[in-house]
Amino acid sequence: MKLDILAIGVHPDDVELACSGTLMKHLALGKKVGILDLTRGEMGTRGSAELRDEEAARAASIMGISIRENLNMPDCFFKINKKNKVAIATIIRKYRPDIVLCNAVSDRHPDHGRASQLVSEACFVAGLIKLETELDGAPQQAWRPNAVYHYIQDNWIEPQLVTDITEFIDKKMEAIKAYSSQFYNPQSNEPVTAISTPEFLAIVEYRALQFGRLIKTKYGEGFTIERPIGATDLTGLI
Repeated sequence: MKLDILAIGVHPDDVELACSGTLMKHLALGKKVGILDLTRGEMGTRGSAELRDEEAARAASIMGISIRENLNMPDCFFKINKKNKVAIATIIRKYRPDIVLCNAVSDRHPDHGRASQLVSEACFVAGLIKLETELDGAPQQAWRPNAVYHYIQDNWIEPQLVTDITEFIDKKMEAIKAYSSQFYNPQSNEPVTAISTPEFLAIVEYRALQFGRLIKTKYGEGFTIERPIGATDLTGLI
């Protein structure tokens, strides 16, 4: 299936936290959307890789996304190398997305910035005709997305693009809470982390309010861009 948008996150829950409202908005517009997780988040303090798999599937169901894959790269220890670029390029060539959304260019978690660079470079090499890849024994054709946008995560980064997600904020928070091992759960006996407090979920919602205010809507999600955004009709922009 050709996708309009492929959202890539280094950890399961990155996409839900940073751009799930944008994905659901485009699904409502009839666009085809999928998710690729690079790792299973197995180095996280709480939960396990197996539990994160279940939570990721549940979150995808809440968002209405049927395509979600995981490359099972080592959490915290993946490298920017040929093997990993080719693995991502193979998925890009499989789904041929017009737009790729990926991790913040820099952030509190070092995996985020590293994954941002890895995905950006993989999007480029996916378009190289001389790079040979195959899927299910069949050779793939080169494909390069039209645009790569980097969603904004924990650290504040000035957005260059903001999407209006006002209609989808409740579903966004529901999808985030599908990761009950990671976020606030009063029934949990696991160690308290920076993201497991009720205050963290409040911060997520406040950030969406903050982004929304920038474009005069209630809630938004912010991105940085790799190339200027083109428009054929300025009146269609917020």
